[in-house]
Amino acid sequence: MATYLDRIVAAHREAAAADQRSVDDLREQAAALPPTRGFAAALAAADGLAVIAEVKRASPSKGDLNRDLDPAAVASAYAAGGATCLSVLTDADWFSAVDGDLQAARAAVAIPVLRKDFTVGAADVCDTRIMGADAVLLIAAALDDAELADLHALALELGLDALVEIHDEAELERALAVGASLIGVNQRDLVTFEVDTDRAVRMAPQMPAGVVRVAESGVRDVTDATLLAEAGYHAVLVGESLVTAGDHGAAVAALRAIPRS
Repeated sequence: MATYLDRIVAAHREAAAADQRSVDDLREQAAALPPTRGFAAALAAADGLAVIAEVKRASPSKGDLNRDLDPAAVASAYAAGGATCLSVLTDADWFSAVDGDLQAARAAVAIPVLRKDFTVGAADVCDTRIMGADAVLLIAAALDDAELADLHALALELGLDALVEIHDEAELERALAVGASLIGVNQRDLVTFEVDTDRAVRMAPQMPAGVVRVAESGVRDVTDATLLAEAGYHAVLVGESLVTAGDHGAAVAALRAIPRS
């Protein structure tokens, strides 16, 4: 059964195959940029539970969330509430992102920014750096072993942190095999869309010391985030509940007040 991830990744692979740009030129351009802000380091150094607050207009599972948002204003509100980092969706077809969302959000704040998209090739990693992001998302379920290793190595070469997203023990082994030190556990089932917090709680203690642990998807409130902090996560990545909150800053502040185990 094809999942929503399968369909999205297939579309991105088709676009990547049609991209005629020189990867060598993109790498040269990316390598010449100023240093990034240190995404993983910010999460590790946070006092209490770190929060990656997401700028997100829509999603395949929920439809429109905040389609007309001002990315700079939302980012500023998140930062004012104490967000440790930002995540910005850049996929237009499935998440209704608008060109320039990431650049506008990052320019409005001083905290690091993750480009949230479906990375399938070297050009995607280079583009992530060129557009100004500080970290790239690598979804283990969307990549084979060689791709995961190559894209992870390229990200580090270009000065990006690489958040490797996993769903289970087998994917954790794959992430560790490529040297990942920043790992996110997606709580959302790829087939049913249901959130399985037990999955995240189960996975956290299996990650070795030195890995910065992030819980992703389905964090609705302080109760959810507290459970994840107690399980051993350094950070939660939160989109829907923050971007739809009446007071973005207060919603972030409530999560940031949670102590980290």
